[in-house]
Amino acid sequence: MERSDFERATGAHVRELCRRGDWTDRTFGMALGYYQANLAIVPAAYAFEFMLFCQRNPKPCPILDVTDPGDPVPRRAAVSGDVRTDAPRYCVYRNGKLVDEPLSITHLWHDDHVAFLLGCSFSFDATLSDAGIELPHMGGNKGRLSAFVSNIQCEPAGRFKGPMVVNMRPIPKRLVVKVISISERYPLAHGGPVHIGDPSSIGVDLARPDWGVYTPLAPDTEPVFWACGVTPQVVATQSRIPEMITHSAAHMFVTDLRVADPSPLT
Repeated sequence: MERSDFERATGAHVRELCRRGDWTDRTFGMALGYYQANLAIVPAAYAFEFMLFCQRNPKPCPILDVTDPGDPVPRRAAVSGDVRTDAPRYCVYRNGKLVDEPLSITHLWHDDHVAFLLGCSFSFDATLSDAGIELPHMGGNKGRLSAFVSNIQCEPAGRFKGPMVVNMRPIPKRLVVKVISISERYPLAHGGPVHIGDPSSIGVDLARPDWGVYTPLAPDTEPVFWACGVTPQVVATQSRIPEMITHSAAHMFVTDLRVADPSPLT
């Protein structure tokens, strides 16, 4: 199977591939036109605090859906979906430590688990590409979007606190205003950038990404940074709650929500 075979697939089709174990790779460039989602699963005892954290930090954590305790189906975002099986790969954190990266979490699911689906900037990449803006991670970087733990602090909520993770796209300087205008249309996919220009001012060294690969800046390009949905993984390590399960970076849960829909959650 080639990734290009699934550019125009539905979100349901990509989820089925993941559920069967036929797709375990990154999901960039798949199901173009559908919202891709970051995933964070916490015990119900921590769900209100985490929801409050997301509400206070909508840039890194824009909520697409929240499941009922014990229900693995995100009924607003993907009524045929299952958060236990439909992401290509997961990360399991216990007491702030990464302990496993399974392909399914069915065996780990509990009746008190609450799943949060949070928007992802992969969702507007096709729109940027269609507007003539070349994105390295959609080509040669194979979905490895450079991401960094910044010095921008999220607003805390109860036990949840920590720095914002940001990802970087090198944008030609003449197109920066255009990129801002396009991405701001999609608040459920992190919206507009959180920083443009000097990486050091937000504590970032472009040569040392925490996720992805080093993406050099070509002449006449500007580093443009967006909030990243990997932020909850850093929060998980700092909050040290007994358990948080997330997607593996860039291995997203693809929803049935259409990017073109002006009100996808209504």
